[in-house]
Amino acid sequence: MSKQPLAPSVADLAPDDSILTPYDYEHLGTYLNLLTADAEVTDWREVSRVVLRIDPAQDPQRAWQAYSSHLARAMWMSKLGHRHLLGDIPSLH
Repeated sequence: MSKQPLAPSVADLAPDDSILTPYDYEHLGTYLNLLTADAEVTDWREVSRVVLRIDPAQDPQRAWQAYSSHLARAMWMSKLGHRHLLGDIPSLH
């Protein structure tokens, strides 16, 4: 049995589908961390470095793109996407 990593790697862009994707399920913790950091008004560069594990000093464009798309997806999840979780829980095996 394979285990999910505690902090999965992030893509350069988060999904923008109108339904939950496997990527979304894998990154629920990432989305929660992004929403928390946003509520605490944490600088995006620190969030990129700590949560997304992308160094904004090394690759500022990629870091910003990943941060902004994942935060947008996290906000979508908090407003609409979470409704899909109620009857659509995938197997964790």
